[in-house]
Amino acid sequence: MSSSAHDMIDVLATDVKVTEDTLTVDLSDGRTISAPLVWYPRLLNGTAKERSKWELIAKGCGIHWPKLDEDISVENLLLGQRSMEGPKSFQRWLDKRTGKNGKNGSKP
Repeated sequence: MSSSAHDMIDVLATDVKVTEDTLTVDLSDGRTISAPLVWYPRLLNGTAKERSKWELIAKGCGIHWPKLDEDISVENLLLGQRSMEGPKSFQRWLDKRTGKNGKNGSKP
């Protein structure tokens, strides 16, 4: 059974939990949806503290993790879509995060 676009517009995130391997989102219609963390490499590579600092965006249409610069929409979760970030973009983010290439204020 699939969800229509109209149904997805009416469903909002109300709470978020992130464990070492799972993203779990409570929805306004009473459902809870989970996705494997490997679908979202930035969350997977974040610390527990970074993953716990999230905020609802667009009144619950999406979730934002400021320290990880990650946004996930409820619609994409309902559709079972993984992160669409390309490998080069993710590698740049990871390099910046780990201080490679002299970025991020790291010292040699």
